[in-house]
Amino acid sequence: MFRNRANAVGTMISQVFILSSKGDHLIYKDFRGEASNNVINVFYEMVTSLRGDQPPVVMNHEGLHFIHVRQGGLYCVATTTANPSPFTIIEFLNRFLGLIKDYCGSLSEKSVKMNFALIYEMLDEMLDYGYIQTSSTDILKNFIQTEAVSSKPFSLFDLSNVGLFGADTQQSKVAPSAAASRPIMSSRDQGVKNEIFVDVIERLTVVIGANGVLMKAEIQGEIRVKCYLPSCSEMRIGLNEEFSIGKSQLRGYGSAVRVDECRFHQAVKLEEFDSYRILRICPSQGEQTVMQYQLSDDLPSAPPFRLFPTVERDSGGRLLIYLKLRCDLPPKSAALNVSVTVPVPKGSLSLSQELSSPDQKAELQPSSKAVLWEIPRFPGGAQLSALFKLEVPGLSSASLLEVGPVSLSFELPKHTCTGLQIRFLRLSPAQPGPPQRWVRYVTHSDSYTIRI
Repeated sequence: MFRNRANAVGTMISQVFILSSKGDHLIYKDFRGEASNNVINVFYEMVTSLRGDQPPVVMNHEGLHFIHVRQGGLYCVATTTANPSPFTIIEFLNRFLGLIKDYCGSLSEKSVKMNFALIYEMLDEMLDYGYIQTSSTDILKNFIQTEAVSSKPFSLFDLSNVGLFGADTQQSKVAPSAAASRPIMSSRDQGVKNEIFVDVIERLTVVIGANGVLMKAEIQGEIRVKCYLPSCSEMRIGLNEEFSIGKSQLRGYGSAVRVDECRFHQAVKLEEFDSYRILRICPSQGEQTVMQYQLSDDLPSAPPFRLFPTVERDSGGRLLIYLKLRCDLPPKSAALNVSVTVPVPKGSLSLSQELSSPDQKAELQPSSKAVLWEIPRFPGGAQLSALFKLEVPGLSSASLLEVGPVSLSFELPKHTCTGLQIRFLRLSPAQPGPPQRWVRYVTHSDSYTIRI
């Protein structure tokens, strides 16, 4: 549908396409006819031929600029022959993927395939001859007619995948993790309750030296709101009263939660923030990141994991790697989906192992020459161990130097490393029928490296 060109951002996009991680064409839309269809293959060859896991966001080929983002295992790409600000197109692509999550419930290869007609309709409304028109959920819902197809029917009583939702306002209730992963609009499902979800998500980057000293620490956090309310004029989010930004704001009493810097969504009103640490926002349907924050080189508590390694050669010439891994979370907490990756000498042929519990598993990955140790659940205060015996032809003292550094990936439910908490969620005016309000806290490992 055509809307006033004067309101469009002056950025010309030639094509938009979405590829799976294997290069399968899921979505392709050409707005200006400035490039041929083989640009999809050109892009995939360029992005997969590069070394490393972080290819450049902007690439060029014969006068055509490729700008892409990667989320949910998908490549979302825009091409242009102009010379626009790449940040504008990156923001558009991120917003486009966010809208897919809002309208389809999740972002995955399966959800895109099941909702390709809806996604093409979204693109028609968002771009007019390559000019960006709008990326607002509230505006688009007036024009989008195609009904979303949910990849998994939502049920509040389906506890097969119990999630981490719960808040001070909902102490006795637990919501399934799929609760916030459904389409925001579904005329077929009129029985769904009015709900609003607030996620406090932190990503942890840590480097620990071989002597056990913390060398680098950084926390990137954000507060996300996903709203399923038909109307809400204002929501107030109360944070810790002793929340300080920078050391200069420390008040000198109580257990303060400190961050180095904060950024807020443009819709957030901050009149009550300085005095009462309250965010005010008029939430629209869908997902919004209302606040982002960062803390560097000053973790409020000990890192969640400590490693005690021993690397040696036995009498039979095998490489022995003995790892003791300790979880320094509170006793009632637990880390989930813990993966420990240990680089080993390139000549390693086979692996035998002794693990401390039967639910763990380990394997030698031939392509990356690393041992992967997987722990599904790691209770706080516990210590687990693993003994790896590797056959390495021509093992020498130099080979021992090829072991490490160890990297960990994990998820910490109901936990924030900064200590940031949501004191309350208040909605006004009062909604017809009490809305459900859920808060989830989760910390992910962004990069957790331990040198040995």
